[in-house]
Amino acid sequence: MTDAYIYDAVRTPRGKGRKDGSLHEVTSVKLSADVLNALKARSDLDTKAVEDVIWGNATQVMEQGGCLARTAVLASEFDEQVPGLSINRFCASGMEAVNLAANQVRAGAGEAYVAGGVEMMSRVAMGSDGAAIAVDPSVAMETYFVPQGISADIIATQYGISRDDADAFAVESQKRAGAAWDAGRFAKSVIEIKDRNGLPILDRDEYMRPQTDMQALGALNPSFKEQGEVMPGFDTIALMKYPHLERINHIHHAGNSSGIVDGAAGVLVGSKAFGEKYGLTPRARIRSTAKIGTDPTIMLTGPVPVTEKILRESGMEIGDIDLFEVNEAFSAVVLRFMQAFGVDHSKLNVNGGAIAMGHPLGASGAIILGTLLDEMERTDRETGLATLCVASGMGAATIIERV
Repeated sequence: MTDAYIYDAVRTPRGKGRKDGSLHEVTSVKLSADVLNALKARSDLDTKAVEDVIWGNATQVMEQGGCLARTAVLASEFDEQVPGLSINRFCASGMEAVNLAANQVRAGAGEAYVAGGVEMMSRVAMGSDGAAIAVDPSVAMETYFVPQGISADIIATQYGISRDDADAFAVESQKRAGAAWDAGRFAKSVIEIKDRNGLPILDRDEYMRPQTDMQALGALNPSFKEQGEVMPGFDTIALMKYPHLERINHIHHAGNSSGIVDGAAGVLVGSKAFGEKYGLTPRARIRSTAKIGTDPTIMLTGPVPVTEKILRESGMEIGDIDLFEVNEAFSAVVLRFMQAFGVDHSKLNVNGGAIAMGHPLGASGAIILGTLLDEMERTDRETGLATLCVASGMGAATIIERV
């Protein structure tokens, strides 16, 4: 089997996912094309060598509908002979795009791919695609569907994660992200977004609040308590599924949950022969990929079983991993991962995460892979694992090794 390598990884800064966010006037297509163009320019890439562009996004309607990947190719400086494939694995779409590209290279189905994803949450609202699992009673009732915030609170209740635990984790994410930006740790991968006249729009993640402290977070009301207890009563549905829980402890709020933002990211994946042909040096080998389905009600526990699976399939143990990136969808998701594997926080999300910088759904998987690789190079670490929880009960993971 042919090895698959990462030759480059770039991302945009993340803009606030609101109408007053800096990227709000930028379309999903334009932001995606900017990433493609950056990869082309940085590697002096002959884009005719690219077998396909695989692009993920979670809400595939309106400007993110159709085959966004192909539209982005046509809007970019890539040759028109490069096709495009749009995929959706919710929050893991960007990672799944990279994993799919890697596995295509491994199988000999092409020597080079560009993979990643985009989500313009200020322009295409989360949930606006009307997913059947949420809105079709025949499906929702059978699966005991609850919104993700309720799922995160179920995890906290099930595994004894307190409000203080979640808030402390969030404060640390903010501090780490601010320190990482101040130290220039993202400079290698973040591209500046400009308007059509070449004027700068955004060059830095703008969602961050590095001065956040426990007192500020303590003043926030739980975001999902009313939704669980008063409105449609999702707590009742959850307790039907998990009768051993006396009640749901609602600990999550805007400060210890991922931010709604706009963003895109891309990764250039290829074989060794591709790199040799075009004079490119690989940065990492994609050692293993994995995905898994999990309980659709608690929904967000996927990082644990998918990590167990990828370690088993790659013949590794948790102690073999030098650095971890676990997407910060909610504090409890990452705290449960650390609890399950005994991973010290000093090895995980060392430059902050989505609580501080935001979670542009379809792009996040590609973002955390790039962040992981940059940090492995900066600190001279050899092996890294990135993983995400996924809506409706799934998990995805990737192990990379420096070369």
